[in-house]
Amino acid sequence: MKQHQMVEELMDNCIQYFEQQSYSPLRIDRYKLLWKSKLIPYMVQKSILYYSPSVGEEYIRSNISGSMISPYQRDIIRSIKVLSEFQQEGTISKCYRKTVKHELSGQIGQLMDKFLQHLKFLRRCKTTISDHRLYLSRFLFYLDSKGVSAVEEIRQKHLLSFVSTQTNSQIGIVSTIRFFFRFLYEEGFIHDNLSTVLQHYKWVKKKKLPSVYTAKEVPQIESSISREDATGKRNYAMILLASRLGLRASDIAHLTFDNINWQNSLIALSQFKTGKAIELPLLAEVGESIIDYLKYGRKSSDSQRLFLYTRAPFTPMSGAAVANTISHIINTSGVETTGRKHGAHAMRHSLASRFLETGNQYLLSRRLWGTRIQRRQCLICE
Repeated sequence: MKQHQMVEELMDNCIQYFEQQSYSPLRIDRYKLLWKSKLIPYMVQKSILYYSPSVGEEYIRSNISGSMISPYQRDIIRSIKVLSEFQQEGTISKCYRKTVKHELSGQIGQLMDKFLQHLKFLRRCKTTISDHRLYLSRFLFYLDSKGVSAVEEIRQKHLLSFVSTQTNSQIGIVSTIRFFFRFLYEEGFIHDNLSTVLQHYKWVKKKKLPSVYTAKEVPQIESSISREDATGKRNYAMILLASRLGLRASDIAHLTFDNINWQNSLIALSQFKTGKAIELPLLAEVGESIIDYLKYGRKSSDSQRLFLYTRAPFTPMSGAAVANTISHIINTSGVETTGRKHGAHAMRHSLASRFLETGNQYLLSRRLWGTRIQRRQCLICE
């Protein structure tokens, strides 16, 4: 796309894209109104003839400030970012997320960065490295609050005190701190191996039983969905995949046309979480719900993924979006959820519980979980 062009021309092209992607007329009118009432007067005032992303950024800096941004201001920012992205990429992403950067500053922060670079060299996955960065940033903040600014000043009491104050992700935090100080010791940055301080650290872990919904409650959850529109048809198919087949939200989100063998009534896929291949029977009601969604609910798309957002630009749903949708369905179904989790995994546990009640452990271990699991392990259900 052109990096500099008349703003009216850019707006017209962007509106054509909106219409091609089936954006609602209301949303299109909203963008047009914001561009004409905010951006164009600004460009006229500044005698700016051609639009570029830097013009949009300057408008935001000049006119929107402060830590508290109103919904209306967010709409203005969105309208400008949409215009800039379309000019640069020729497409528009569904939404914008602000990436949280966990800063690691000072001498200790630099060593933490070296540790993270070491993990990259070892080809650790991005999620693992991101978790380590998060936990290290918390530790660095704690050290700063105690006036500790150099690694030589860190003592055993700092490690034990910090870990004891962490109520969430304590296992991950302990592992991160141990790995970090082992790295410092092996690389010669410290003389004492402080990783051994946490080698036998004990934390109190509350015993939890999986959340389970009864054979009467699950149908109530399923039937609470109105299937009169595209969203309802999609949501009904997703909830049946969770409640009848025990699929995780991530597997539902990544389900493709190739995963379904209509001729043999089978669903075959590699689990997103474990990578293990599983083969499931395509139950009649599940298959019918998918067909109903594909014929009367799913928008036309080049994507091979089954489940799409029902708002333009109709991109494939993420695992988090599927999980949130199923959680909302359970929450609004009228079933009592107090003290129980209410997501796709709860449906998975409920199905596992029914398998165990009927003594059908083989189906549970081989088909549902894709691995061999002893009966007492099934009660934990991963």
